[in-house]
Amino acid sequence: MKRWIQLAVVALCAIVVAACGRKSVSLEDFDKPVYMLEYASGFDILSADGRQSVLVIVTNPWQGADGIAVQLFIARDGEQVPEGFDGQLLEGDAQRIVAMSSTHIAMLDAIGEVDRVVGVSGIDYISNPDIQARRDRIGDVGYEGNINYELLLSLDPDLVLLYGVNGASAMEGKLKELGIPFMYVGDYLEESPLGKAEWLVALSEVVGCRSEGEKVFAEIPVRYNALKQRVAENALDAPSVMLNMPYGDSWFMPSAGSYAVRLIEDAGGDYIYKKNTGNASTPVDMEEAYLLASAADMWLNVGMASTLGEVKAACPKFADTRCFLNGDVYNNNACTNAAGGNDYFESAVVHPDLLLRDLVKIFHPELVEEPFVYYKRLK
Repeated sequence: MKRWIQLAVVALCAIVVAACGRKSVSLEDFDKPVYMLEYASGFDILSADGRQSVLVIVTNPWQGADGIAVQLFIARDGEQVPEGFDGQLLEGDAQRIVAMSSTHIAMLDAIGEVDRVVGVSGIDYISNPDIQARRDRIGDVGYEGNINYELLLSLDPDLVLLYGVNGASAMEGKLKELGIPFMYVGDYLEESPLGKAEWLVALSEVVGCRSEGEKVFAEIPVRYNALKQRVAENALDAPSVMLNMPYGDSWFMPSAGSYAVRLIEDAGGDYIYKKNTGNASTPVDMEEAYLLASAADMWLNVGMASTLGEVKAACPKFADTRCFLNGDVYNNNACTNAAGGNDYFESAVVHPDLLLRDLVKIFHPELVEEPFVYYKRLK
């Protein structure tokens, strides 16, 4: 009997010691970056001394957001939530994920963790082969404004990956009501091609594989910058580049600092519309668009068109431009599935080096031997 009492006392002391070692901390203690961003600007991963748990802070996760910070606390090793925290709580690493954007799937696939995806939005438009191979076991929860919450709840997700467009996701309130944690992924807001790809590190954190995410990402800038340097050292000219197709009565031209334009410049091209120095696309009328296209050497990203005939049908007047007559019209829909899902908007986010290579092949074909991945020349 005495022996059992001694054992009970020892066990109680161990519990007390462990509890003391895990005393509560404040939110302010989580101020130590566990990963230093190189290119992205929309997230931070912070920890506190002696803690396994981390705080993921996503900043301004939708267009027009100003001073917005959405926090996710990942509690590990039985550690308590910091005092003063009122954000989203994920107990341990996410094993079951609902991804509301196909780019989330591409990021998880890049680190070998796509099997954690149990729910998606619009499965027919997703290109990822693993998702399509498991489509009978993956729930398609629908689109914002028409979410099947009964199905989503039945999937028992640990985490829902969201995105915002012009404001917070309409799913936020219902997810809070259901007690399902969520995290915003703001990759599409990054203007840097490498910044977009760096978001895979944030997703690797939520699945407990940050070291793998860091390793995967570290190799992407090496390949990207090596090709960028090759172009800078060897390209003799910079062909002028027109972008996009009309939308209604307007033609939207990207900012000179946008993602698409940065890729063009890094690939040795010259974006033809430099007047837009803002942070969003700006509309020009059809006459100005025609003058721009007439002066351009190349015409890229022509909507849904797969042939020159389709481009001509959409923009008859533009069929007499030099780039059209020379057949220098390229589109980023080389990897499109039967439903119209375009892998350019999915996996290209984690393969900016391949996207850059495609553009170099268009502008300076003598520098690239590999076949196109995302782009094709229209005929």
